[in-house]
Amino acid sequence: MQKPVKLKPLPAAETGFSPKFTSSLREGYSVGALRADAVAGLTVAIVALPLSMAIAIASHVTPDKGLFTAIVGGFVISLLGGSRFQIGGPAGAFIVLIASIVDRYGFEGLQLATLMAGIFIFVIGVLRLGTYIKYVPHPVTVGFTAGIAIIIFSSQIKELLGMNLAGAEPAQFVPKLEALWTAASTLNVSALLIAALTIVAIAVVRKYKPQWPALLIAVTAASVIALGLHLQVVTIASKFGGIPSGLPAPHLPTFSFDLILKLLPDALAITLLGSIESLLSAVVADSMTGRQHRPNTELIAQGVANIACAIFGGIVATGTIARTATNVRAGAHGPVAGMLHAGFLLVFMVVAAPLAGYIPLAALAGILAVVCWNMVDKFEIVKLLKSSPVAATVVLITIALTLFADLITGIVVGTVLYYVTSYLFKPTSAQP
Repeated sequence: MQKPVKLKPLPAAETGFSPKFTSSLREGYSVGALRADAVAGLTVAIVALPLSMAIAIASHVTPDKGLFTAIVGGFVISLLGGSRFQIGGPAGAFIVLIASIVDRYGFEGLQLATLMAGIFIFVIGVLRLGTYIKYVPHPVTVGFTAGIAIIIFSSQIKELLGMNLAGAEPAQFVPKLEALWTAASTLNVSALLIAALTIVAIAVVRKYKPQWPALLIAVTAASVIALGLHLQVVTIASKFGGIPSGLPAPHLPTFSFDLILKLLPDALAITLLGSIESLLSAVVADSMTGRQHRPNTELIAQGVANIACAIFGGIVATGTIARTATNVRAGAHGPVAGMLHAGFLLVFMVVAAPLAGYIPLAALAGILAVVCWNMVDKFEIVKLLKSSPVAATVVLITIALTLFADLITGIVVGTVLYYVTSYLFKPTSAQP
C-alpha cells in the first residue's frame, strides 16, 4: 500500500455532495475522452474478472458474488463518487472480515451487515466526517494491511496445495496453521503445480509485457493446462456448479432487531475499514494524477454502493487501490471508465459464464498469493522500523493484533498508541 498523501483543504464549492462524474461532463466530454475511458475500462475489467471471483471464494461465498459486487458496486462508485479515477469492487482487505461474518451468520447475515455498513458510511459522508479518516496514522495502515495479507495467504494454503482438511478450516490464525500442518499428507501435486504456474506466469508477464493482462493470461493458461492434461484439481464448476449469466433480482435481506444488534460490531468494522480503504485509494489516485478527490462525496457513494450490493446479492464494495492505479495507467479520462468497467464485466458474465467453470481454484489461490505479496509494503515496513521507536512499535503491534486478535483491535489500539506515544515522547516519526 502506498503512503497516503496529506490532503489540501477542499474549496468551499466542493464541500457538498458533488460527484466527479457531473464535474467531468460540465468540462465537456469528447469522443476522444470516451475512447480513452473505454480502453481503460476494458483494461480494468480484464484485471477485475478473475480477481473478483478469487476474492469472493476466499471470503467463503460463491464466485458470482464477487462479480455482482464489481458490477453493481463499481458502477455506483464511479457514477456518484468524489474521485475521478476510483474503481470500486470487492477488495482483499475485507476477506477475513467477510469470511468471519459468513461463517457465523451465513450469507443473509453478511447482506444485512453490508446494508447496515452502507447506511453508516453514507451518514459519515453526509455529516462531512470523511476528512478525518486521513488522520489514521501511516504506521497503522501499513501494519493492518500487512496483517490482513498474512491472514489471507494463510487462508489460501489449502487451495494452493490442494489439501483436504478433516473438518472445517478454523478461522483463527494459529489453529488454522495447526489444522493445515495436520493435513499436510493430503497435498495434491497437480494443484500445487497449477498454483505455481499461475504465480510464475503473472510474474513473467508483468516483467516482460507489463501492458498485457497478467491475471487473465495466467488463469486462462492454468485452466487450459488443467483441462488438456485432465488434472485432478477442484474447479469452479466442480465446487460451485458454475456461474450465472446475469445479475440476480434485487431483494432485501431477512432481518430482525436481535440480528441487527448481533451484527452491529461487524457492520461498524466494515464501516471503518471501508472508509479508510476507499479514501486511501482515492489519495493514491490523486498522487498519480495531480487531481484532488472529494472525501465526503466519495463516502456517500461508497455508502450507496454497499446498500446496492446488499440488495443485488453482492459482498462489501470499496475503492480498490490496485485497480484504481491500473485505471490511471491505462489512460482513463474520468469516471466513465469505471462505469464502463462495470459494463464490460456484465458482458463477460453474460457471454462467458460457462467458461468460468473450468477455472481451477488453485489458480485463483495463486492470484491471491500474488495479491498478498503486493499488499505487504516491505520497503515501507523496513523504513518505519528504522525511523523511530514509536513508528516501529506501532507497526509491529498493529500487525500482531491483526493476526492474533482482530482487525478493529489492531486499528484502534495502534492509533491510540501512536498518538499517545507521539505526544509523550514527541519523536520525529512518520506522518499520519
